Amino acid sequence: MVSKLDLYKVFCKVAKSKSFSNAAKDLYMTQPAVSQAIMQLERELDTRLFTRTPRGVSLTNEGRLLFEYANSAIHLIQVGEEKILEFKNLTMGELKIGVGDTISRYFLLPYLEIFHNRYPNIKFKIINGTTREICSILKLGEVDIGICNFPIEDPTLELRSLIDVHDIFVCGEKYKSISSQPVSLNEVVKLPLIFLELESNSRKYVEDYLISKGIRISPEFELGSHDLLLEFAKINLGIACVTKQFSQEYLNKGLLYELQLTEEIPKRSIGVCFLKSVPLSPASTKFVEIMENKIT
Repeated sequence: MVSKLDLYKVFCKVAKSKSFSNAAKDLYMTQPAVSQAIMQLERELDTRLFTRTPRGVSLTNEGRLLFEYANSAIHLIQVGEEKILEFKNLTMGELKIGVGDTISRYFLLPYLEIFHNRYPNIKFKIINGTTREICSILKLGEVDIGICNFPIEDPTLELRSLIDVHDIFVCGEKYKSISSQPVSLNEVVKLPLIFLELESNSRKYVEDYLISKGIRISPEFELGSHDLLLEFAKINLGIACVTKQFSQEYLNKGLLYELQLTEEIPKRSIGVCFLKSVPLSPASTKFVEIMENKIT
């Protein structure tokens, strides 16, 4: 059964070529099939669209009016199909990522560079936030994927771990002597503590672990960024709980010292999350693939 769209495609081709036979060749149809399609469209519209002459066909006044709209519509459909193909081939589009400042700086940047070098026409939109905020905007459709601190408990999200990280305590020169020998968590929490703010998922992970050991904390400082934790510890304002993988520059340069715990805090992970109910776009799929496979 010929669809209405097919009828309009035949109509536009006949109108442009002014010939049933030429239109049939262009459409890889028989001339009787083209004639039948035009007759069907005229019946459905109850309007004569062409004037038949021995030399071909010409549009009636009604036909000219219809052609203006039908030809424009078919052109827009073709453009849309081309745009879809461009999206699939990653020659255009946008990738929206929700991520925190620290993860963006210490983890995400190399993958953004790789992806941009491969697909320079894909635009990036980066939205910063805490893990909780990122999960929220992910559900609202404001980002395609989120790069977050795990664990996350949400059955609507697909979670894929990308890198293991370790939470440690660090100090500056003033407390350096403490770092020279193993120290228990009970002893650490008696010192002036510097933690991320309560909304942070990594803070919650560490605090939940300490509570499971019967240890409660009351930090002297609660800060909004990982870099501030490092800076506050460096100027001896207390003992900071930081992510080891994101603190290597300070540790390697001797600006901070890691406390040797008698019982290490269990590792956690950083990963990518996205909605289970919504298929990933081609750009999102390729970006996740790059991160998972660590493609260079």
